[in-house]
Amino acid sequence: MSKKRNITLKELALELGVSVSTVSRALNDHPDISNATKASVQELAKRLNYVPNLFARGFRSQESHILGVIVPNISHLFTSTVLKGVLEEAELRGYRVIISESKNNEGKQLEMLQTMTQFGVDGILMSLTKKISDIAQILQILNKVPLVLFDKVSDKIPCTQIVIDEEEAAFNAVEHLIGLGKKRIAILKETENSFNSEKRFAGYLRGLREHELPIDEKIILSTEDISLVNGRRLTNLLLSMKQRPDAIFAITDNAAIGAIKALNKFKVVIPNEIAVVGFSNSVNSTIIQPALTTVDQPGDTIGRTAVKYLIQEIENPKGDIGTITVEIKTNLIVRDSTFKV
Repeated sequence: MSKKRNITLKELALELGVSVSTVSRALNDHPDISNATKASVQELAKRLNYVPNLFARGFRSQESHILGVIVPNISHLFTSTVLKGVLEEAELRGYRVIISESKNNEGKQLEMLQTMTQFGVDGILMSLTKKISDIAQILQILNKVPLVLFDKVSDKIPCTQIVIDEEEAAFNAVEHLIGLGKKRIAILKETENSFNSEKRFAGYLRGLREHELPIDEKIILSTEDISLVNGRRLTNLLLSMKQRPDAIFAITDNAAIGAIKALNKFKVVIPNEIAVVGFSNSVNSTIIQPALTTVDQPGDTIGRTAVKYLIQEIENPKGDIGTITVEIKTNLIVRDSTFKV
């Protein structure tokens, strides 16, 4: 069986005995083309299953109406909610979306950036990898095509950035624990100086300082991978201390769920003895027992907002947009891990 391929405009034109430009204009319902010619072209295109080459059209018009999206981990629940917002908002505005995964690999991220510019996308939305050693190539891309960063961003890249108010969200979480009477609050965070981790750590420190609570380095624990497994492991370290914390703030839900599992294993009463707060409001936060109090990250809103700002830049290339940081507000969802029955 011969391999199927797309029919081209040139082949349609040869079949009908007209020019390629006539076929193209007929398919695009151009007023200069007669209704009879339009009908002939459209009937043949339908019969031969002609599919327009969007990339070729984009190269000719300098507009593809396609957005590129690059994320570190496409299977992450928060990422999926962001992508849902991106896809829905882009469709509303007449744009298609190409999604790619960097797998938290800087080389892969640069490769995807270059590929998308070669495809002729009108603009790119990107959430950065954890480690960025060289931003020079990203800055080069920024000179070629509009770029908007979201979630994982960098103040070294001068572009529009869509984030949640990380520091304020963490501050509110810590203040909630203090309001419960907790005075020795541990934090589980990332070892690396990622934007998200540092902002949440800053909110944690501000919460302690504003309420005049001591900052104890012994209960500030870090790990490279802030996962469920490491959340459990770090909580085991906290439980081995002579002076245990009375609350744990984890900068991800996974780490917080790991903490709850460790506390449950050693029959620590939650939240009376140790309360727990997470960050992201994942599906698992309602499955674990007790249900996890957590900061809600509005991924759908982040995705929609990122698309709006990117299209604004695409459609106003000479506009004075500059570097803008847009902070999306969050809410603390209070559940049983901090609520005394």
